Amino acid sequence: MILPKKRSPLIHLALFIITFITTVIAGAEWSSGTLGPYEFSELRLGLPYAISALLFLSFHEFGHYFAAKYHNVKTTLPYYIPFPPIPGFFNFGTMGAVIRTRSEIKSNKAMFDIGIAGPIAGFIACLSILIYGFTNLPGEEYILAIHPDYFTEEYGQNVINFEFGDTILFMVMRKIFTTPDQFVPPMSEVYHYPYLCVGWFGLFVTAMNMVPVGQLDGGHIVYSMFGEKKQEAISGITMLLLIALGVLGTLDAFLELNFHFGWSGWLFWSLILYFFIKVKHPPVRDFKPLNKSRLILGYFSLVILLLSFSPSPFVISLY
Repeated sequence: MILPKKRSPLIHLALFIITFITTVIAGAEWSSGTLGPYEFSELRLGLPYAISALLFLSFHEFGHYFAAKYHNVKTTLPYYIPFPPIPGFFNFGTMGAVIRTRSEIKSNKAMFDIGIAGPIAGFIACLSILIYGFTNLPGEEYILAIHPDYFTEEYGQNVINFEFGDTILFMVMRKIFTTPDQFVPPMSEVYHYPYLCVGWFGLFVTAMNMVPVGQLDGGHIVYSMFGEKKQEAISGITMLLLIALGVLGTLDAFLELNFHFGWSGWLFWSLILYFFIKVKHPPVRDFKPLNKSRLILGYFSLVILLLSFSPSPFVISLY
């Protein structure tokens, strides 16, 4: 999207500050397991989450930003998108961040570099946050401070259970960086651990952006690698898979089938992609085959999608 004129950098700073505040509040909710309002001193619980979340978002967006600058494409600074805390509603305090280009991207080489720089930079930030989170897990006293009855047989009975869906990468890192003798939180408790929560959230956002459709990062990458016809075919297949996962998740939720595969949100995401992001990638003026190093990096980014994607990112069930 090309913007016609420059805007004051103050709007970017204001959105960053507001997003910092909303992520601090969200982090306090996740880390304490209680809803606000909070005393000012209690908000410090949300700082690890907020700082980690903004670090990931900044890595991702500034990856795009500096790649655009490298190719002399005029672009905005990141617009951070805050999401206010809503009582009884799980949220991450932010809906992400975006940058907008102000000039044409003339070649698929530039399109590729700009598209891939964000996910790669964000992925590196995610890995760092997850490694720190898994290698600095608190002991059992941490979860007991949130749920004093956690290790009793009654815990979790006759309540609505909410958990994050596992991913290949999250599972592998859990195996590598933890030991059998330490307490490792299950996916139903991961959100109480700020670094693991942000790391998981970062993988989720990365996967959503890497879906190879339209003008998502994945769409830019696939179009730049394979051209218009193959990108359109890959996008069509991807849309069908997302719709299938969305329908399965919706049926599971409404019919209480409890097979926990799919997510209704994928159906909603596919509608957004179809009507707003579009399935087909717009052409660029100068399209030439990418060199080998870029192709290797492009295939690696698709591996990142597979490692970060969860068919059922949010699982809600009644026990």
